[in-house]
Parts: sequence; C-alpha cells; structure tokens
Amino acid sequence: MEEHIYKKIFSKYRGSKRDSLIPLLQEIQHELGFLSKDSVARVGGLLNLPTSKIYGVATFYNQFRFQPYGKYHIQVCRGTACHVKGSANVLSALEAMLNIKAGETTRDGMFSIEVVACIGACGLAPVISINGEFHANLVPSDIEKIIGSYKNRKTLEE
Repeated sequence: MEEHIYKKIFSKYRGSKRDSLIPLLQEIQHELGFLSKDSVARVGGLLNLPTSKIYGVATFYNQFRFQPYGKYHIQVCRGTACHVKGSANVLSALEAMLNIKAGETTRDGMFSIEVVACIGACGLAPVISINGEFHANLVPSDIEKIIGSYKNRKTLEE
C-alpha cells in the first residue's frame, strides 16, 4: 500500500530540488500519518539530499512527527487560560499514567500525547481533547478515570 502512495506523491516531484522538500514531507506525512525512516531515505534519493539534511529540516519544524499517533490521540492545551488553571499538572498526570512524554506514543499504539498552544476552549480550562472529544475543567485526579474509559472502549471493541 505504501509503495502506491510514494509513487503517486513522487510523480508530482520528479526533477524537483531542495525547495520542494517541505511540501514533499508535508504530503507524505498527510498520507502516511508520520515520516518514517524509509520515507526520509526515499525523499533523500528523490531530491539527491543526504538524510541528515532532511532530518535537519524536519526536526526544525514542529509540524513534522516521526511516530504515528496513537489510536487515541490526546491534545493537551497549554494556552494561557489552561496554563493558569493547572494544565501542566494535568499533562504530568497523563505522562505518568501512560508512561510516555508529550510527543510520544505508547508501545501498544493506543495513546499519544501532543501539547498544543490553544484548543480554543478557554472557558473550559484546563482542557484536553482525545480524538476531538473534549474533557474540561480537569484536575490531575480526573486523568485515571478518563484514560480508563478509553481503555475500556478498546476492550469492548475486541
């Protein structure tokens, strides 16, 4: 399946130079969900660039990720209202419960955490979003119940 995706994307960029790197990476990430080692190597071959240069560009911009999101992608708002109302403690509770840091995905691929600047729900602060479902007015002790409910969804789906 991925081979077809690469062929489709790369056909648009034949003969391209370094100035096409960011749009090319964006398109690959859009299609695959992240930038794999294989995709970086393939882009290097297409654009005749060393992978170190590609990683240098991709790691500079926080829009690029090198792991897929988890089945349940958690966005933790760190905007001003959420910050003032304790989102740092909510984030710490999530990281401790899932045993991952922001930007990582659990080994089983079930959960990932992303810190975002603002979700736009300031009146509900602090807030997290899990696959677009908002959880508001949080305190760290809420996290165990919330994560537990998503783990139960997994069990029910099996």
